[in-house]
Amino acid sequence: MVTLTSNATGYAADSRGLSLSPAQNAFALIGRVLIAMLFIPSGWGKIAGFSGLVGYIASKGVPLPEMCAAIAIAAELGLGILLLVGFQTRWVALLMAIFVAVITLIFHNYWAVPEAQMAAQKLNFFKNYAITGGLLRKRRTRAGAFSLDGRRR
Repeated sequence: MVTLTSNATGYAADSRGLSLSPAQNAFALIGRVLIAMLFIPSGWGKIAGFSGLVGYIASKGVPLPEMCAAIAIAAELGLGILLLVGFQTRWVALLMAIFVAVITLIFHNYWAVPEAQMAAQKLNFFKNYAITGGLLRKRRTRAGAFSLDGRRR
C-alpha cells in the first residue's frame, strides 16, 4: 500500500519516494480540467443530438453507427469525467488517446475531402493529434494530489 506524507517543503511524497510539488499538483489538475473541457460538453451534445450523430457516422461509412455513437458518448462523457476527477488517470488517458487517434482518421481525413473543406479538416486533423499527444503525456504522468488517484495513494 502506498501512503502520502508531507514534508517541510510542502511536497507530498508517497511511500515509494515519488513526489510532486504544490505547483506540479496544481498544473496536473489544470491540465486535466482543460482536456476534460473538450470532451465532456461534446459528449453531452452528442446525447442531445443522438440521431444526427448516428446519421453523420453512417454517412462516413462506419458500420453499426448506433453502437459507434454510444461508444463516442461513453468515451467523451464517461472518460472525460473520469479524467476530470482523476480516477485511473493513466488508463483513461490511454483509452482517450486511442479513441481520438482512431476517430481522427475517419472523420478528419483531409486528403479525401473537397478542396473547399481541406483546410478546416487538416487543421482539425492536426489539432486532434496534438490532443492525442497531450493525452499520451498524461498517460506517463501522475494525476496529482488533487485527484481521486492522489487521494487513494
